[in-house]
Amino acid sequence: MAWFDDGCPQCGRRLINSRFDATFRLDDGEERHCFAMPAGLCEDCQQLYLDPDLIEMLDLPRGRCVFAIESDMVLQDGAWSGAE
Repeated sequence: MAWFDDGCPQCGRRLINSRFDATFRLDDGEERHCFAMPAGLCEDCQQLYLDPDLIEMLDLPRGRCVFAIESDMVLQDGAWSGAE
C-alpha cells in the first residue's frame, strides 16, 4: 500500500490504513459486497482510497462505494493481541 504513504490526495491529511468491508453500487443498480479489502480512509474528508489494481481485479471500475466500515477481522485481531 505504498501509494497511500503521501496522505489523502484531496486534502493531504493522514490516511488510516486498514482493511475495510465495503458495498459498491454498480451502473445497473446491483450491489456488490467486498470484505477485508486493504484501503486507506482519510481522517478528515472520510474518502476511502483503494488500490486501482484491486478495483480492476474485482471488476468494479464503474462501481461507486456506498458504504464502508473497518473490517471486523481487524477489530478481532486487535482484541486478541490486547488480551495477551
